[in-house]
Amino acid sequence: MTDAAQSSDVLVAYDGTPLKQQLAKTTRRMKFRALLLTMPLVLFIIVSFVLPIGDMLFRSLHNPTGSNVAPNFAEAIQKWDGEDYPSDDIIKIFVEDLATARKNREVGKTVGNLATRVNYEIPGSRSLFTKTARRAGKITEGPYLDALIKIDKKWENKNVWVTLKRVTRDYTLSFYLAATDRKYDENESIVRADELYRIYLPILWKTIWLSALITFLCFIIAYPVAYLLSTLPLRTSNLLMILVLLPFWTSLLVRTSAWIAMLQKEGILNNVFVYLGFIGDEHRIQMIYNATGTVISMVHILLPFMILPLYSVMKTIPPSYMRAAKSMGASNFLAFRRVYFPQTIPGIAAGVLLVFILAIGYYITPALVGGNDGLLISNLIANHIQRTLNWSLGAALGTILLVVVLVLYWIYNKLVGVDNLKFG
Repeated sequence: MTDAAQSSDVLVAYDGTPLKQQLAKTTRRMKFRALLLTMPLVLFIIVSFVLPIGDMLFRSLHNPTGSNVAPNFAEAIQKWDGEDYPSDDIIKIFVEDLATARKNREVGKTVGNLATRVNYEIPGSRSLFTKTARRAGKITEGPYLDALIKIDKKWENKNVWVTLKRVTRDYTLSFYLAATDRKYDENESIVRADELYRIYLPILWKTIWLSALITFLCFIIAYPVAYLLSTLPLRTSNLLMILVLLPFWTSLLVRTSAWIAMLQKEGILNNVFVYLGFIGDEHRIQMIYNATGTVISMVHILLPFMILPLYSVMKTIPPSYMRAAKSMGASNFLAFRRVYFPQTIPGIAAGVLLVFILAIGYYITPALVGGNDGLLISNLIANHIQRTLNWSLGAALGTILLVVVLVLYWIYNKLVGVDNLKFG
């Protein structure tokens, strides 16, 4: 066969290029256009989620406070084997770095920053560093350890030097240990924290328990409401749906403040109970600034997020299915259990997932109505970020909460299946 005959068998486009090559070029152009269309969403996800989460993970491990304040000592102390005390040369470098830090007072590099960092590991040690830094400039000759002991006898405690070696590393797991109520001991072994400081794990379990309880109560209340909305005439159901959506049109702070007025001892609900004779005036119920107030107010706030997925699924179930089941001899309960309820499971799964994830990370409502008993782990995270400025511990707690949610989501996916969710 000649070359002319072979070329005549190749399909070409209008411009003479091979059709296969032209199709590949067109496909690449379409993929590029699709990428440009999705680029704003990709950038939004990166800026709003990926970068903040990445920064949180980084801060939970990275804390250069020690090396910023005492850079020379941070390098020298790592050569110490941990036996006995550091050499006099290392302690001399420490004294010089303290004096320099007190003299320069650069932002983020003051002795107070180092004192705060060590105080996370050894509570009550902050004054040791601030007092020593004031006199460090007067120490001109060794032995330097004896000079420090004259300033404060706490320098005899070997654990202080072991802690200094640890906190002058830029990367550490100390904050994850603190977030799980553990710490390093003098031998660098991981042990449980003192009972007084075991607060984070109990609050984490309480957060999971209260979130599950709130989700369950939302389901119990939302299911009959969604069923009623799906079976009523359209005009009536639309009117009731406005009442369901009404909380979305009201400020969250206003709704939470309203619950404070209703649930307090001298509030509306207690006054009604006393008026009806359910309780005596001297036995008013404490329903605010505790876990009860948190549960009640959060159920009210999150209830629409359970009703809407249920309603969207129930609305698509033909009423003829129930009538057919009854016509074949099934009772109302059996028809509901075998025919109607299984078809609503996708809506239940969607509502449960939505409400639980929102509840486990809620912050404003527990902060206002929870008191000490109704606080969630999110409130502790916010406290470390805003007040104590222990960003690394706050980041570690946030990372642990993220991991817990992902694990629960994985279990949920195995039991229910994300493919079965229906939000509308």
